Amino acid sequence: MYILGIESSCDETAAAVVRSGAEVVSNVVYSQIATHQPYGGVVPELASREHLRAIVPVVRIALQDAGQTYDSIDALAVTQGPGLAGALLVGLSFAKGLAYALHKPLVAVNHLEGHIHAVLLEARQNGRELEFPVLALVVSGGHTHLFLAERKDDGWIYHDVGHTRDDAAGEAFDKVAKLLELGYPGGPIVDFLAKHGNPDAVKFPFAQIKHRDRNPQNRHSDNDRRVDFSYSGIKTAVLRHVEKNDMRGRIERRRNALSGLTTRKPADYLAACDRETLDLVASFQRAVVDDLVSKTLLAAREHNVATLFVTGGVAANSELRKTFELRAAEEGVPVYFPSRKLSTDNAAMIAAAAYPRFLAGEFAAAEFSADAALRLR
Repeated sequence: MYILGIESSCDETAAAVVRSGAEVVSNVVYSQIATHQPYGGVVPELASREHLRAIVPVVRIALQDAGQTYDSIDALAVTQGPGLAGALLVGLSFAKGLAYALHKPLVAVNHLEGHIHAVLLEARQNGRELEFPVLALVVSGGHTHLFLAERKDDGWIYHDVGHTRDDAAGEAFDKVAKLLELGYPGGPIVDFLAKHGNPDAVKFPFAQIKHRDRNPQNRHSDNDRRVDFSYSGIKTAVLRHVEKNDMRGRIERRRNALSGLTTRKPADYLAACDRETLDLVASFQRAVVDDLVSKTLLAAREHNVATLFVTGGVAANSELRKTFELRAAEEGVPVYFPSRKLSTDNAAMIAAAAYPRFLAGEFAAAEFSADAALRLR
């Protein structure tokens, strides 16, 4: 059974064909990094326009790479949310129109569930037997969530046991990189530069969250054993360190040095950084990684989980992977990551997540629409 997946929740236009939820036959991703790089972050209106330009050729290439046609696929899957409303609508409208014209079933997929299924997809390919329950950390530029995932019949159920109260971890990486004139996206550059700095040079303690979430949309019962995150404070702490240590001049010199380069390589950023900046970057990354790992393992103990998943764009971070592998091994809990090409947004994970819903006959209604704040349950 071949499912054509379509993903457009943020700044990647993606299409993929996956066979029976277990084999990636094709996986095409059109990145908008060059479009958003001058602004240091994703501009929603520009993202929507780029999706409009790319959606048709990306889907055509995915079908060609898979040796499939519009008629030969069995079903379509598309991201319904969460994400940028305008960006979601491009992929969703295209998928709805295509499903209607082809008389094919359409499955609506939660983007967060897609990231979880990126791990499951490769676990199936490698023949791994998973033990349950599973605790999944979904961590990216827009999300930081902890979900308990369990099998129910042929499908999955999810329980939110933790999330960020403010900013996502990946957003903190991007904003700190922007502050220090290290380019966009910030995550890969910070990961590279951190290897050249002292992670113990600057101490960044994290706030201990003791009160319940006051956001009415996030209320949970008093009996819930929750582990929440917060990353707005460390951005402010990095800013205060820059101001206290008079680093503005060095940041301006770095901006001027890099502005003359048409293409920027990691080595260019390294050459433009002084020792104090490298130490600051390494200390920032160490603090975020330690917070993610410590709180995830705390949640794992609280809920007596048998397996850990770490997925999403930040899961590509080398220090995060290494630290999770070491500390999860000490806890006696296996931890699985998606490959780096499936860590960031892609459509293969959407098609894989759609497969059990297709088998259960959970097809999208004709009137369904994008939901920028869609919850995973």
